[in-house]
Amino acid sequence: IPDILRAYNSLAEDFDVIVIEGAGSPAEINLKADDIVNMGLAKLVDAPVLLVGDIDRGGVFAQLFGTVELLETDERDRIKGLVINKFRGDVEILRPGLSMLEDKTHLPVLGVVPYLRVDIEDEDSLSERLEKKDAVRPLDIAVIRLPHISNFTDFMVLEQHPLMDVRYVQNTRELGAPDLVILPGTKNTVEDLLWLRQSGLEAVILKLAAKETPVLGVCGGYQMLGETLHDPDGSESGRPQTLRGLNLLPTETTFCAEKHRAQVTGEVIAAPFTGAMLTGYEIHTGNTIVRGEPFCTHADGTKEGCTNQNVFGTYLHGLFDSGELTEKLAEYLCARKGIDPAAAVPVSMEEYRREQLDILADGVRNSLDMNAVYRAMGMENPRGCQA
Repeated sequence: IPDILRAYNSLAEDFDVIVIEGAGSPAEINLKADDIVNMGLAKLVDAPVLLVGDIDRGGVFAQLFGTVELLETDERDRIKGLVINKFRGDVEILRPGLSMLEDKTHLPVLGVVPYLRVDIEDEDSLSERLEKKDAVRPLDIAVIRLPHISNFTDFMVLEQHPLMDVRYVQNTRELGAPDLVILPGTKNTVEDLLWLRQSGLEAVILKLAAKETPVLGVCGGYQMLGETLHDPDGSESGRPQTLRGLNLLPTETTFCAEKHRAQVTGEVIAAPFTGAMLTGYEIHTGNTIVRGEPFCTHADGTKEGCTNQNVFGTYLHGLFDSGELTEKLAEYLCARKGIDPAAAVPVSMEEYRREQLDILADGVRNSLDMNAVYRAMGMENPRGCQA
């Protein structure tokens, strides 16, 4: 809690409005004693609350009414309004239900947000984008859908490229013969390496790499591409053990309890991507010894990652966001297939993300009683907009 409050107070020094997104339901009565993400945090920072129900899953009136009923009196007093999210259809159909909901909860419904078609980062591995299996565009990129896959939004910018199709595969049949294989980040490198081996995907990836198919590993995927993975204290896998990696990169990783976190800018020095500027972040456990050529150089001069002919590895998440590496990758893959990349202009992930968030923000703003939202914060609506 002291760490949370320090983080909150540091934000409060610089910003007038802080939006705190809860996690799950605020009425998990079996977990309430240790709640630091929903009503518990709202109490700590004295925040007003909007209670949001997802109508797309059904039962939204029961969700909202039941949640309000399960809250303590002081928690209910924090709620300034109800919001229904992801509605498909004519909002007039909901009006009778909204009136009844207000009567029963004694809380106003501040708006009904429609189901918006926006392409923003998904929060977990239940994302629909992971279901794509077929490639239509000329460049076929296969991301291995590890059981504990994480940070798969690293590859969203590739999905926007007019020549690239990104699909997520779980078995050898789905993998086929792609133009690029990506081993993504993972919440458990050891378990996912064993799964890769048992599923038969390791053997197929090794065959593809031997035929000069490019292979890229990011974070945990990078660790798997090395020669050996040591877990002496069981911090990664729960028990001390040493595993052989895919042996595609001359690296050796030793896991430890401490997590490395850093914001990074740098430049790729590995051919054929030399000169691409990178901006991203590292968040991983484990120290990797590299006995080969590095992938990139950080702004402070530190060499990072590893490359070995057609195999590349890096700890850097967000490596494609600047667009420069995406462009170099497209040129590389196009040259291998005899395709002219000149007509394909890569999308800046920063611009694309801002565009999609603007669509989301406008959709929400136009659906809510913004005057009431600002009043709940003790402020006036600076735009004067009203749904």
